[in-house]
Amino acid sequence: MSQYDALFEPLNINKLTIRNRIVSTAHAEVYATDGGMTTDRYVKYYEEKAKGGCGLCICGGSSVVSIDSPQSWWSSVNLSTDRIIPHFQNLADAVHKHGGKIMIQITHMGRRSRWDGENWPNLMSPSGIREPVHRATCKTIEVEEIWRIVGDFVQAARRAKEGGLDGVELSAVHQHLVDQFWSPRVNKRTDEWGGTFEGRMKFGLEVAKAVRAEVGPDFVVGMRITGDEFHPDGLNHEDMKQIAKYYDDTGLIDYFGVVGSGCDTHNTLANVIPNMSYPPEPFLHLAAGIKEVVSVPVIHAQNIKDPNQAKRIIEAGYVDFVGMTRAHIADPHFIAKIKMDQVDQIRQCVGANYCIDRQYQGLDVLCIQNAATSREYMGLPHIIEKTTGPVRNIVVVGGGPGGMEAARVAAERGHKVTLLERAEELGGQITLASKAPQRDQIAGITRWLVMELDRLGVDVRLGTSADEELIKEFKPDVCILATGGRPFVEQNPEWGADEGLCVSSWDILSGKVEPGKNVLIYDTICEFSGMSAADYLASKGSLVELVTDDIKPGVGIGGTTFPTYYRSLYEKEVIMTSDMILEKVYREGGSLVAVLENEYTGQREERVVDQIVIENGTRPNEELYYALKEASYNKGQIDVEALFDIKPQPVLSEQVDGMILWRLGDCVSQRNTHAAMYDALRLCKDL
Repeated sequence: MSQYDALFEPLNINKLTIRNRIVSTAHAEVYATDGGMTTDRYVKYYEEKAKGGCGLCICGGSSVVSIDSPQSWWSSVNLSTDRIIPHFQNLADAVHKHGGKIMIQITHMGRRSRWDGENWPNLMSPSGIREPVHRATCKTIEVEEIWRIVGDFVQAARRAKEGGLDGVELSAVHQHLVDQFWSPRVNKRTDEWGGTFEGRMKFGLEVAKAVRAEVGPDFVVGMRITGDEFHPDGLNHEDMKQIAKYYDDTGLIDYFGVVGSGCDTHNTLANVIPNMSYPPEPFLHLAAGIKEVVSVPVIHAQNIKDPNQAKRIIEAGYVDFVGMTRAHIADPHFIAKIKMDQVDQIRQCVGANYCIDRQYQGLDVLCIQNAATSREYMGLPHIIEKTTGPVRNIVVVGGGPGGMEAARVAAERGHKVTLLERAEELGGQITLASKAPQRDQIAGITRWLVMELDRLGVDVRLGTSADEELIKEFKPDVCILATGGRPFVEQNPEWGADEGLCVSSWDILSGKVEPGKNVLIYDTICEFSGMSAADYLASKGSLVELVTDDIKPGVGIGGTTFPTYYRSLYEKEVIMTSDMILEKVYREGGSLVAVLENEYTGQREERVVDQIVIENGTRPNEELYYALKEASYNKGQIDVEALFDIKPQPVLSEQVDGMILWRLGDCVSQRNTHAAMYDALRLCKDL
């Protein structure tokens, strides 16, 4: 552990001692139910981080202080009512008993929200200028409303303190109301709340003064700010340094959390939670610049994933605390594993942004590779306990993420596990996805699972095609099929798959088929595979048109991820065409002709190309399942009530005469990596 000593040096924020330098920073969890209360799921999620050693958790990203700042769409915490106080007490007790500290971010969203739900309010901004991302119109805030909202911040801070939390963080980031007043892009006022630098700072200053007066000198009051808005007419880094120093000089602020980039446009939103296409800690220099001008601790969190990064940042003195939020979503026991010299066992974030992209769709935050995260309240474990029952002989067929997770969990339970994979390497579709530009880090999911299978002594047999006879030779007590799927290019016979007129995105990304010079990609799924194939082909010099029958290419990819694809595709001059159905493909001379039909008008167009790539999802590889089904004890069936309730499969407690057979992942139906690993965990945790 000695090489990581810098991470474990305690440091005070105000008079609050934080046990180490690692912070889980504020993010919208989408777990606060019952009108924005921190109920059991919420509490257990943060308790797991504290149990795992996190020094400070700042919860409740975008938690609202006023009833006219809607929170229901992303289920943020509601601090506009005293109802929250006993819920906070439960949260604080759960974190404190494990030695952690817990704060909450408080805010008024101003224009950055939706008005069409939960009370249907008139949204507000300093000058009535709408926000592009949420497409929300707003009114110009009036002075009486300004003072009311200042009072709402005060009451929210009181509730946090009475609830036993350790502090509040004023959100002046991501174009919330405080930094809407700061930014000349949004604040065009000429009264005392705009015009001059001091005028634009006034709202934030009045909030800070009033909150400090309410909570007293010892309660922590922090502020989260942007390091640079990255807009030519916005606040640049030097402006933000001036603002940080202005507030620091007041003595009202106990720490600054600094992130790079504003996020009031789709393009800048992608900067705020950098995905795997970004380099490590891309905006650290902005946080370091703020630290140069302030006297209080600085926290920075953006694309910092492993302990070596964190150690280097702290040792170099760039900032005082390292935010590792997605790192803790991937593995809430991150710190404990460092302490126990188990760094190789940390399940490291790969930057897939499945978590935050769900949040921007109004869905609960989940990890693409750790299905236990946020399901602690349901009984899904991060640490798998050994079985107290019989040791079983388990055979898993298929080495994609679902199969590997099933083998890992079964082995953790103490069973004898054999994993059969017909390819010469593990990973399945993860390996395929990692071939694409911007997606190489997704292979980290496979790397961790491979190391865990090796540590646990799983008998991995590569290059082994399983059939009915081979399975019988193993005489398994339980056989788990995770044989995946195959590209569904034959759905429309007019596409000419049987005649070789089209190929799949898998053919392209795997290198099985060489890129054409002039390529049409038809993508009906509009998630990663089609966009990745387009990016890959364009990077190889192909002229590419990406066609979809959906409303836009990549529409199924979340808000922090599709902009990075669009940047790359536009730069490579990929043509993106929506609302067109691929009706037919035929050969004419040495070329291929794609017949496209507009979904709305029926008008037809033709493209003459030399390669057509189809992304139409997958069909299950289910032949082995049906070969084994009839002879299996349970006829391959999973008790879905037990599965959904996270309870043991009833068949495990029966006197079994024969083999139990289950299947999961794409060999049932196409879903995604998280779904396959979730099924593997909830099926195998009770083996």
